[in-house]
Amino acid sequence: MSDRDITVGVLSLHSSKESKAILNAVDEMGYDTEWLRAENTAISVTDGEMTLEPAVDVVANRLLLSSDEHPAEGIGLGMTISRLAPTLNEPMAATTALHKFASAAALADAGVPVPDALLALSSDLLNEERDRFGDRAVYKTAIGTHGGGTWMVDLENQVNAQVGGRYAFLQEYMEHDEQRHHDLRVYVVVDQIVGAMNRYAPEGEWRTNVALGGEVEDMTGELPERVREIALDSVDAIGLDYAGVDIVQSDDGYYVLEVNPTAGFRGLFKASGVSPAPYIAQLAIERAGGSVDHETVERLSDRLDDSKPACTPKKPQPKAQENVVVGYIEEVVVTGTQGTKSVLAKSDTGATRTSIDAKLAAEIGTGPILDIVKIKSGSLKSGRSRPVVDLVVGVGGTQHTVTASVEDRGHMDYPLLLGRDILKHYQVDVTRRADDESDVETEEEEQSEE
Repeated sequence: MSDRDITVGVLSLHSSKESKAILNAVDEMGYDTEWLRAENTAISVTDGEMTLEPAVDVVANRLLLSSDEHPAEGIGLGMTISRLAPTLNEPMAATTALHKFASAAALADAGVPVPDALLALSSDLLNEERDRFGDRAVYKTAIGTHGGGTWMVDLENQVNAQVGGRYAFLQEYMEHDEQRHHDLRVYVVVDQIVGAMNRYAPEGEWRTNVALGGEVEDMTGELPERVREIALDSVDAIGLDYAGVDIVQSDDGYYVLEVNPTAGFRGLFKASGVSPAPYIAQLAIERAGGSVDHETVERLSDRLDDSKPACTPKKPQPKAQENVVVGYIEEVVVTGTQGTKSVLAKSDTGATRTSIDAKLAAEIGTGPILDIVKIKSGSLKSGRSRPVVDLVVGVGGTQHTVTASVEDRGHMDYPLLLGRDILKHYQVDVTRRADDESDVETEEEEQSEE
C-alpha cells in the first residue's frame, strides 16, 4: 500500500464545524476520508476476526460525550473502534478529560497546577467542607459542556452532591482581572501550540465560553513561557493528542481549569486566523504512515472550511415512529444547585422556552442569571423582559438541561411551563393530565409565550 492509499476516518456522531473542517483538510492533502456516523458505521466479528465498516487506517476521535445522557455508550464505541485502527485522542484519555474531576486528578498527579476543589459523594460531606472556599465558589457537574452545568454559588447556601443525576463538585474561584473576567484557551496538537486566545466573559456573566457569547483576543504570539509549558504538560498528562487547555491567572500564578478534547475551533479561528484542523489532519495521516509537508499545513490553516465533506454519508429515509407521549399537565422533576423538587408542569407547544416560577427557582437554586431576554406573549406584542437560567428538568426519567426564563407564576396553577425546547422530544396528548382533572384548563394569562 502506498502512503496515498491511506484513508482517514473522523468518528463524530454529531454534525460539527470541527469534524467537517478536519475531513476537508485531509481531502485537500490528497488522502481519502470517511465520516464515521450512525448512518454508515458497523463493526463485525466473524470467526474471531473483527472488521470495521467503512474501512479506515486511522481514526480522529471527535465523539462529543459530555452532553450525552449515557456517555458510557460512546466510550464503549470508541474503545471498540480503537482496537481496529490507531485512534487520535484514545478513548481512555478522552474519558479522563470528559470527567472534570478525573482530569484534575491526573493533572495534579503530574504536577500541573489546578485550583483547589472538593468532590463528595454525599451532600452532607460536601457542605461540611464548603467553608474552605470562602464566600463563593464555582460549582460544576463532573460532566458538562459549553458552560452548561457550571454555576457561581454563594456558599451561605447549601449545595447538592448531585445535579440531575450527575455528581457535582466545588472548585475555588480564581480572579485576577477585577475589571472583566477572562481566561486563556490554548489549543495544542501533540507537542505544538497551534493557537491561543483570551476569552472574555460577556457583560453580566462570569463564564467565558464562546458558546455563551464571550469575546476573544489573539494571544498566540504573546503567551508567557510558563503558560506554554503548562498547556503542553496538561495535554501530555491526560494522554491526549489534541485538546483545548483552559488556563486562568491568579495572583499567585497560572492554573488549569479544564482540558477539552472536543474544543471548538470557531473562537480560536476568529481570534487568531488559525484553524487547528489541518494540524490534526496531518497528525492522523502521519500516524497511519503517510506524510504531509509543513507548507501545506500552514497554507490550509488560514481557513476554516466547514462545508459539507464529500464523504458525508447519506441519511436513510426516516421511518414513521411514535414519539414518547407527555400529557397536557405532566409531573416532572426540576433540579438546581440546592435541591430537587417534583412539580406539576403545563405543556405549551406555543412557547419557545421553558419557564419556571421565581419562587420555585429560588427554592432549588437555579442561578446564576445567564441573560435578560424579551419573551413575546399573545397578550403583549412588545414582549416582556425576563431573566434566564440553566435548569435541569426530568421528564419520565430523561434529563433535559435547558435555559429557562424566570417569572412570577404565583397567580397561575402550575409553577413550570414546558416549552418547545423540551416538548420537541415528545408528542403532547392534550387529554392526558397528571392532576387527574377531566376538563381542560383555559387560563387567559397563560397564553403561548414565544
